[in-house]
Amino acid sequence: MCVKVACVGGGPAGLYLAILLKRQDPSHDITVHERDPRGSTYGWGVTYWRSLLDRLTELDPESARRIEEHSVTWNAGVALLRGETTRHPGDTGHGIGRHRLLEILAERARSLGVRVEFEREITPATLPEADLVVAADGVHSALRAPHEDHFGTRAVAGRNPFVWLGTTRVFDAFTFAFVETAHGWIWCYGYPYDAGHSTFLVECAPETWTGLGLDRAEEADGRALLEKLFADVLDGRELLGRPSADGGSPWQRFRTLTNTTWHRGNLVLLGDAAHTTHYSIGAGTTLALEDAMGLAAALGAHPGTAGLPQALARYERERMSALLSVQSAARYSAQWYENLPRYIGLPAHRMFALLGQRHSPLLPYVPPQVYYGIDRAAERLEPLRRFKRWLGPKVARGAHTRALAERD
Repeated sequence: MCVKVACVGGGPAGLYLAILLKRQDPSHDITVHERDPRGSTYGWGVTYWRSLLDRLTELDPESARRIEEHSVTWNAGVALLRGETTRHPGDTGHGIGRHRLLEILAERARSLGVRVEFEREITPATLPEADLVVAADGVHSALRAPHEDHFGTRAVAGRNPFVWLGTTRVFDAFTFAFVETAHGWIWCYGYPYDAGHSTFLVECAPETWTGLGLDRAEEADGRALLEKLFADVLDGRELLGRPSADGGSPWQRFRTLTNTTWHRGNLVLLGDAAHTTHYSIGAGTTLALEDAMGLAAALGAHPGTAGLPQALARYERERMSALLSVQSAARYSAQWYENLPRYIGLPAHRMFALLGQRHSPLLPYVPPQVYYGIDRAAERLEPLRRFKRWLGPKVARGAHTRALAERD
C-alpha cells in the first residue's frame, strides 16, 4: 500500500529509514531532502558495535556489507594518566568516517528508487505534500521548533565544553588520555575511523577552558595549543579542524534533548530531532539507525495511510521504552566527567576501573575508594553481583566501555 514519505534530513537515520521502507514496499514514494551540498557533513568518524552490524545485515545485507568493508576495528581500550598506560582487551569496536557512511546509505537509497535531493532546505512554511513527514533534521530541528509545546521539548546544556576534531594519528585502540595543566585537567577520546585518520574529541571543565584561553583563541591557535598539550598522545601528528560555518568557536556544550511525544499529525521525529545521548557512551549513530528500524517496523505492521496513527503511536511507545536505560547510562556518564576531580586523584588503575563503571547510578553517592572495593568484591560474591546487575542501567556497552571495566 503506497505511502508518500518526505524525509527532511539526509543523516544516517533519514537515509536508512528510506532504505528500509523501499525494501518493505517498492511502491512507496520516498524523497530525502538534505539542505547541505552532496559530500558535505560535520564530524569525523562514528563508532558502532557488532550487535548493530548484525541487525543491519539482517535488514539490508547490501548496505551492511559496504559499511563493514569501509570500517576499521579495534579490540582494546587504552587509558593514559600521569605517565602510566593501562591497556585492556575488549569486544570489537568499529569506526567509519561519517562522510563515508552517508555516501554508502545515499547510494543504496538511490539504487532502490529513493529520490535524494541535496541543497534542498525544508522549513515549516515549505513542507512538501506527503502522507508522512519525517523530521530527521537534527537537534535544532526546524520542523519541530514551531510545535515544541506539543512535543514537550526540553534541552539541557551540559557543563563541560568540548570540541570534535580529527587527527592523522591512527590509534590502534579506543584511547582515553588525561593531561593536567596549570588550570585543571583536560582529556581526550580518540578512535580510528579509516586507514589514515582518527576522531579526536577534547573535553575539559569550564574553568580549564577559560584558563587556557581556549574560549578566546582563534580556531587554528586553539588546535595548536591542543597539539602541544596532547603531543605524547598524538605522537607528534597534527590535529585537523573545520571552522564553524558561522565563524564562531568550534567548542560547544552538549545538549541533552528529550521530547515527551514524538509525533503530531503526520509529522514524526527521528534521531537527534527526538532525543540525544551524551557522546561519551558512543551510541548516537546506533540509536539513530535503531530509530529508523523501529519506525520502519511500525509502519510495516500498520500499512497504508490508514495505519499511520497506530504506526506512529507504536513507534513512539517502543522506542521511548528502549531508550530509558541508554539515557540513564548517558546521564551518569556525562556526570562522571563533570565530576572528574572526585576520581582523578585515585591510583591510575583504580581511576580507570571507575571510568569503566561510570554508568552506575550508585557511584556518585559512594566514596570512590569504597565503591572500588565493593565492585571488586561483587566480582567474587554472587549476591553482590546480582544486586549490581539489578541496580545498574541495562545498557549495551561498547568496546570503549567494556575494555576499561575489566579488572586487573
